[in-house]
Amino acid sequence: MTNVLVVEDDQLIAELERDFLEANNYTVYLVNNGKDALATMDKVDINAILLDIMLPGEDGYSLCRKMRAMTDVPIIFVTAKNDEVDTIRGLGLGADDFIAKPFSPTELIARLHAHLERYNRLSRKQTAKASDGNELIIGNLIIRPKARQVILSGKNVALTGKEFDLLYFLAEHPNEVFSKEKLFEKIWSLDPVCEPATVTVHINRLRDKMKAATGRPFERIETVWGAGYRFHVD
Repeated sequence: MTNVLVVEDDQLIAELERDFLEANNYTVYLVNNGKDALATMDKVDINAILLDIMLPGEDGYSLCRKMRAMTDVPIIFVTAKNDEVDTIRGLGLGADDFIAKPFSPTELIARLHAHLERYNRLSRKQTAKASDGNELIIGNLIIRPKARQVILSGKNVALTGKEFDLLYFLAEHPNEVFSKEKLFEKIWSLDPVCEPATVTVHINRLRDKMKAATGRPFERIETVWGAGYRFHVD
């Protein structure tokens, strides 16, 4: 059973999404505001989220940030706000995709299915990798793949799933330069022409969290201008 949380305050659109999802064998939890969305996530094992931006009270951007702190399942914005600024902002908050209103129900189902397939495939790979993975110790940094834990200078650093995967991948390949496109392909398992800009967003968030733990810039992840990023080890 695949549970999909639909957060949409337009009743007609919400019912359209629900009907097409149920016709494709998804179990739908339908809410129209952020408070009910978070409450549902506390009670139900949600596998994917379709999220509107323009909601009563708390908007979709703020809600996405809270959701991403709770889960790393696919989050897809379904919204009339679909210019480049909105897309980059949403990706920066942890969303996986944008679908513009009015949308094709067939495209909605196809994208949702694709994201769930990628998420499940990556989860299986990560589980297998973690079962055999060894703790990485690099200076004052400890990465524990089995626990998906990061400790920097003795302090635990809370990372989202993709942030952890990105850090662990780079740390496993020290001093090797990876382009944004290659990192996007490796971590997200998507066609690199889709949106490699999300890599930059996650790198910046990762650096900010590492800096917050120690009060100093995290200099191991280096930007190689015109080429990509590398994890520097002496």
